[in-house]
Amino acid sequence: MSAVHPPKIQTFDVAARVNTDNKGFARAVDEFRVEPFGLYMSRPMIKRPTAHWIESWLLPDLGICVTDWWWNPGHERDQDFYLDIAVIERGAERWRMTDLYLDIVVCSGRRSEVIDVDEFVEAVAAGLLEPDLAEYAMHRTHETVAALAEHGHDLDAWLATRGITLRWRGRG
Repeated sequence: MSAVHPPKIQTFDVAARVNTDNKGFARAVDEFRVEPFGLYMSRPMIKRPTAHWIESWLLPDLGICVTDWWWNPGHERDQDFYLDIAVIERGAERWRMTDLYLDIVVCSGRRSEVIDVDEFVEAVAAGLLEPDLAEYAMHRTHETVAALAEHGHDLDAWLATRGITLRWRGRG
């Protein structure tokens, strides 16, 4: 077993245009966009050799954060979207996201794969994730994977049934 960490918490300060990660590092955000269904964030990646830009949509009602990474040459991954299962709290100026360990990699039209189950199990066993949050994470993960599968692993097709259209900087 690896060293288990507490849930990662990020804040998104829309007014100040800052994303603060779980280690307390504040990153300047190029763009925030608030929509009735969620919050969009676009910013450069600092000191990350594998990627140079990140775009994310926080979707609180679905309990997911959808991310599209802009990979550096030689570090591309076979994925279209990365979904964090999370508790997302809306705020007038500041949003907060608590990552619940489980993630889903979406390869559009091909598959959706749940990853980091080992971290989730370790966190639950160590008491770092309360039983109600662990149950919430499991339900969100299963419901999301089932919905993606039902829509041919097409994230946009599934979200459209929920009245959600994601607009991306890097995807045109």
